[in-house]
Amino acid sequence: MTDCIDARTWIEQSRAKSFDGTAALEVMLDRVSTYEKQMGAFLQFEPEQVRQDFQETDRETTLLAGMPVAVKDNLCETHYRTTCASRMLENFHSPYTATALVNLQKHGGVILGKTNLDEFAMGSSTENSALGVSRNPWNPDCVPGGSSGGSAVAVAAGFAPVSLGSDTGGSIRQPAAFCGVVGLKPTYGRVSRYGLVAFASSLDQIGPFSQDVYGAAALLQAVAGYDPLDSTSINLPVPDYLNTLDRPLENLRIGFLEEWLSEGVDDCVRDSVTAAVDCYRKLGATIVPISLPHSKYCVATYYVIAPSEASSNLSRYDGMHYGYRSQEGTSLQDLYRKTRSEGFGAEVQRRIMLGCYALSSGYYDAYYLQAMKMRRLIQQDYLQAFEQVDLLLGPVTPGPAFRRGEHENDPLKLYLADIFTIGANLAGIPAASIPCGMTDSGLPLGVQLLGPPHSEENILRAARMFEHAKPWKTCPLK
Repeated sequence: MTDCIDARTWIEQSRAKSFDGTAALEVMLDRVSTYEKQMGAFLQFEPEQVRQDFQETDRETTLLAGMPVAVKDNLCETHYRTTCASRMLENFHSPYTATALVNLQKHGGVILGKTNLDEFAMGSSTENSALGVSRNPWNPDCVPGGSSGGSAVAVAAGFAPVSLGSDTGGSIRQPAAFCGVVGLKPTYGRVSRYGLVAFASSLDQIGPFSQDVYGAAALLQAVAGYDPLDSTSINLPVPDYLNTLDRPLENLRIGFLEEWLSEGVDDCVRDSVTAAVDCYRKLGATIVPISLPHSKYCVATYYVIAPSEASSNLSRYDGMHYGYRSQEGTSLQDLYRKTRSEGFGAEVQRRIMLGCYALSSGYYDAYYLQAMKMRRLIQQDYLQAFEQVDLLLGPVTPGPAFRRGEHENDPLKLYLADIFTIGANLAGIPAASIPCGMTDSGLPLGVQLLGPPHSEENILRAARMFEHAKPWKTCPLK
């Protein structure tokens, strides 16, 4: 099987006209055909549609030059169904395309297919999908992470140089770490959420996966930008991330979140993050110990706010207008009950009930209002830290990818696995996961870089510095 084609090769050789894009596309389609049944990255994959879209794409003057991009199946698109890996939307065809995908296609990206996820993006392992199972390319007995597990698998397995996912509490960064790829959650509002099926509207953000930092920069540059259709979209110019990517940052100050390496963190994670700190120190960065005093409350805060917003957003799925409808309802109330009981999986139901409880009369002040106050304190911790340093560095997860089914009956264990990623969503800041090592058993590990709002350019440049010093090769499937 031919080696994977990375984003830099695709873009730079296309510009130099020394590249046969059609042949490269066939390599990727062949890889999907060979390994997809084993990996389960895609919920929808139509090779002939991909070939047709590729031939109709402007590959001469566009940024991505016809590059295939795998897309998480909670982004609306008019050709493919938008299922959110749920029975509720299993046969839903969107009448419009998400702005991020409109931008992607405008810049020469070709949708390779729609990838698997935890149902409605609620989960950390892609085990909650109602429509398929995704496996980690480094060890198929392990989970790829979630909720954007299929998008991470597609890149790690060499099906595509880049992919799009969404991140509500770590759903890009955690699977990126588990699968040994680069994953970036942009600043809230940097990428339009119009056409992203909502989980928690104040937390959701679309972002890239890539085999390397270059691909993440290119894909972010393509999809980002102001969108009047999204009231939370930021009206700021999109930097030319690729133009500055290979310029090392001078006088870089990195805040080391050493308190995140305390009890409950695996030794392999602690060692790899500490080694990453040493690497940056050798690259000339000043390392500053930083504390985020309220970060210990992130999980509790998130699991009040996110389910509360989810219970509101998912109330529209009642069997009346679109989506799944039970055939057994004997009354309107019974129809609602059966439609939602049959259409939603256990984890989605759990979060809807948590949200309804937190928002209910008599409990709103005690739970939701207190969580919103704590969210402000968490955000202030980050902003105060960025008065002292340019970026923060810490682990992505407490441990490497775990075995499928290991936490099936312990949702709290899964929730706690998000402890290091949730804060960036609550604060609305950008953060990235980059590969930084391997466990003794051959599973990837990631390190997280976090920056102040709108600092994606610096995060990417700092990530590229590390990548240059510690090269990483993806595609475990040969």
